[in-house]
Amino acid sequence: MGFLESVALYSFLRGPMVWITFIVFIVGSIYRIYTLINLAKKEKVVLPFINLKAAIKSYFHWLIPFGSRSWRLRPYFTLFTFVFHTGIVFIPIFLYAHNALWYESWKISWWTLPETVADVWSIFVIIGCLFFIGRRIFDPTVRFVTTYSDFIFVFICLFTFLTGFLAHYQWLLPYRAMLNLHILFGEIMLIAIPFTRLTHMYYFFFTRAWMASQAASWKTKDW
Repeated sequence: MGFLESVALYSFLRGPMVWITFIVFIVGSIYRIYTLINLAKKEKVVLPFINLKAAIKSYFHWLIPFGSRSWRLRPYFTLFTFVFHTGIVFIPIFLYAHNALWYESWKISWWTLPETVADVWSIFVIIGCLFFIGRRIFDPTVRFVTTYSDFIFVFICLFTFLTGFLAHYQWLLPYRAMLNLHILFGEIMLIAIPFTRLTHMYYFFFTRAWMASQAASWKTKDW
């Protein structure tokens, strides 16, 4: 426990590791998007057939809870999906503690979430992680296409939010140890985004545009 509580570990995670994390995340993300666009250009069956109007309409339907027929057919899955995905994006950005760190390091700040909202939302994100883990274990259809890496990235998200919540209330482990774990898992999550299924945060816009364009050409509305 001594190492986890050490100031040296905290200084490393708040210093060099932050830069390593952002460099890997940014470079890895650019590479993923670049290779995807290049592949689309080489195949010559995606970009020339993109229907911008259909793509924008599809984004609107899929980014709004219950906006698409598929969302409405699976209400519980839809609820967990939206709470989970919006939480992992907006909580880290608008959490007061994170905002304070941004200001301390670079003198920038913005609006923050009320503490109660952040706490409740974090709990729902944690529950969402457990829901997705259970779904991959118990749903035969999902289990069939699940790999070990699928579990890994969900557990990374789970431990990032769980350690942050526990550090905030100083439960289980000493505060410094839990805080260091939270920072470490958060950095691992950012690094993992370009190299795991978390890349669907980029691919979503390409796949939805393609599927919506295809649906529009078939004059159907099942998207």
